[in-house]
Amino acid sequence: NKEKQPISASIDRVVTNRWLPLPIFAIVMFFVYYVSVTTVGTWATDWANDGVFGDGWSLFGVGVPGIPVIVEGILTLVGCADWLQGLILDGIVAGVGAVLGFVPQMLVLFLFLAFLESCGYMARVAFIMDRVFRKFGLSGKSFIPILIGTGCGVPGIMASRTIENDRDRKMTIMTTTFIPCGAKLPIIALIAGAMFHGAWWVSPSAYFIGIVAIICSGILLKKTRMFAGEPAPFVMELPAYHMPTVGNVFRSMWERGWSFIKKAGTIILLSTIVIWFTTYFGWVDGQFRMLEEMEMDHSILAGVGNLFAWIFIPLGFGDWRSAVAVITGLVAKENVVGTFGILFGFAEVAEDGAEYWGTLSGSMTALSAYSFLVFNLLCAPCFAAMGAIRREMNNGKWFWFAIGYQSLLAYAAALCIYQIGMLITTGAFGIGTVAAFLLIVVFLYLLFRPYRENRELHRRSGIRNRVLAK
Repeated sequence: NKEKQPISASIDRVVTNRWLPLPIFAIVMFFVYYVSVTTVGTWATDWANDGVFGDGWSLFGVGVPGIPVIVEGILTLVGCADWLQGLILDGIVAGVGAVLGFVPQMLVLFLFLAFLESCGYMARVAFIMDRVFRKFGLSGKSFIPILIGTGCGVPGIMASRTIENDRDRKMTIMTTTFIPCGAKLPIIALIAGAMFHGAWWVSPSAYFIGIVAIICSGILLKKTRMFAGEPAPFVMELPAYHMPTVGNVFRSMWERGWSFIKKAGTIILLSTIVIWFTTYFGWVDGQFRMLEEMEMDHSILAGVGNLFAWIFIPLGFGDWRSAVAVITGLVAKENVVGTFGILFGFAEVAEDGAEYWGTLSGSMTALSAYSFLVFNLLCAPCFAAMGAIRREMNNGKWFWFAIGYQSLLAYAAALCIYQIGMLITTGAFGIGTVAAFLLIVVFLYLLFRPYRENRELHRRSGIRNRVLAK
């Protein structure tokens, strides 16, 4: 330990000094997401999608069929009914397979995060973020739940119990799920791979959008009566830098990955069955029956989606398929990918082939795809995380305030991105553009107006000066 202390002190002089910590942190996280989503993780996911959940792959020169091929062969051999074969292939295999295909990317991401946590760097990040967060009304203790939330929002929300100040704790609960969790990674990979053809900037930007949303929320909320007050002090011991053991790193990676896989085998499995049934059954000419692929617009799911689709028109994705994906994402965020996998008939939703992009191009452009990504990153989390918010808030009004704030912020951010993006790229100007500029003006006013304590101090100072003048 005595030998490690001088080394740790030398590293900390760079990593925790006044100017370099945030650029270093940004570079580290950019590298983590670039490798996890854009390069190594994408190669592994493409192998899983095209091979394991696709037509097959080659093992030592021997062709191995993919799971859909094997399952289809077995179902054909036993003479399975058409509807049951459709449920298994188009519902379970396509839906769950679309989600499980992203497991390699998630494992790569979890491997990096486990290494950064074990070596002692993330403890420094919490220390750095305390200096940053305190300027915006948040405590450095808020960063710990946010860090845990990169794996799953539920334990991240529960980790807010360590914050003694009730106002800071409630604010942390409301903002923790803005950071992309493991369940949102498939959505990021979908947009980056299928919509932007693997563009390097999409996945890191998703992480930093979450950070910006947390910081801006801290500023805005601290200026309200509900959250006014000084943030709680943050004290923690910085461990010496050390090389983590391989066992601990892989154990942490696997625990997070296995949690995701179990969810795919339970919640997502049930969701894909429901989605498949409501997609392939509906009323045609007054008769309820199983539909052909060309008749999906008459399905139960299309009817539900059309009820809500109009809400998302100003955001650029106002068709029933995208609306349904957003709704099913409230059950589990991974369902967004599984839903598209069923609705468009592809298990390999992450690949950047022209076939999948051509299927979506009629209803979603690159700009609306990014708006869709931002909305799903910031809006109300999955049901499990909502339940955790309800338990930790221990108050129905606070719970609905948190869900409402998250959803409104997500809607406003996606609206501004799409409408102003349309103005810049196509010159389109309309009511949505006016609304976007008004939202930006209101946001900037709330962001830069003085804190409540400062206004009260100026008011009392003015009264005292007038009294002295008399």
